[in-house]
Amino acid sequence: MTLLPRDRMDQVVKRFEMLEALMAAGPEPDAYVKMASEYSEIQEIVGKVRALRAVEHEQADLEALLSDKAIDADMRDLAEAELPELKERLLTLEHEIQILLLPKDAADEKNAILEIRAGTGGDEAALFAGDLFRMYERYASNRGWRFEVISAHEGDAGGYKEIIASVSGKGVFAHLKFESGVHRVQRVPETEGQGRIHTSAATVAVLPEAEDVDIDIRAEDIRIDTMRASGAGGQHVNTTDSAVRITHLPTGIMVVSAEKSQHQNRARAMQILRARLFDLERGRAEEERSEARKSQVGSGDRSERIRTYNFPQGRVSDHRINLTLYKLDRVMLGELDELIDALIADHQSKLLADMGEG
Repeated sequence: MTLLPRDRMDQVVKRFEMLEALMAAGPEPDAYVKMASEYSEIQEIVGKVRALRAVEHEQADLEALLSDKAIDADMRDLAEAELPELKERLLTLEHEIQILLLPKDAADEKNAILEIRAGTGGDEAALFAGDLFRMYERYASNRGWRFEVISAHEGDAGGYKEIIASVSGKGVFAHLKFESGVHRVQRVPETEGQGRIHTSAATVAVLPEAEDVDIDIRAEDIRIDTMRASGAGGQHVNTTDSAVRITHLPTGIMVVSAEKSQHQNRARAMQILRARLFDLERGRAEEERSEARKSQVGSGDRSERIRTYNFPQGRVSDHRINLTLYKLDRVMLGELDELIDALIADHQSKLLADMGEG
């Protein structure tokens, strides 16, 4: 049987019962909202713990019944038939509770900034960046998330040299954070007359959207320049004479926003800068906590080739978990759940293994 942190389980249940009592007493509205939020966060695990205890009691009763030599044969057969099902249910509940008790990434519930850039491959790389953008846009739509383009620079033959979007909704960063890295495509470009397969790539960066409380940007640490700029046209690009470039002097990070409104440009650029600085700080903290960071699924190393999309064979392969799906057409339509769920499960199994070694 799996060793569960019983003390931790007891603490969560006691806290849940305390919150119930406090909320029933009619606290002030602000206090009630905070309590209700915490109550909602731990409600699922408390339900699992209570179900586990109920099954454990039922198992103990069955085992006591089977140890009674006086029971008749029919009753014994029923008890022996039911016991394996109870043990299987126990194992399932134990695993589910272990997952729910894993340390949470504080950024998991945050919205995200999604950045896609064409890599090696020229025009074909820009076209592929556009395909990836539409894939994530459809995935967001499938999950009921809000997807809004912040800035875009179109490729000469279509697609995008770079496109940045904000994604808002429940659990956005938790689901998208493993998408950071190099995405490689193998296919015959439309411009290729010989029918030869080309390989090109695009990089994806997923950053947790930071609030003012997450990252403090001092006025003296940034330089803001206003420039004349024009887009290449198209659905997501506007011509403007008021582009804004913000440079974060301590890190050298530079962000440009080129929408119609100079005021909007400044706000957009600060939004992206805040997310990049927050991501930088998270990366530093994670490296300090664990030297094994680079071996984990969620390393977010954007120089790492994480996935290959092979169009001639209709397959997509994630190299981190050795998963290959022969449904590339569905994946490109935004059906990413099978890939993302597998990445999350693999990450959780690594955390469980690390806890077991500790």
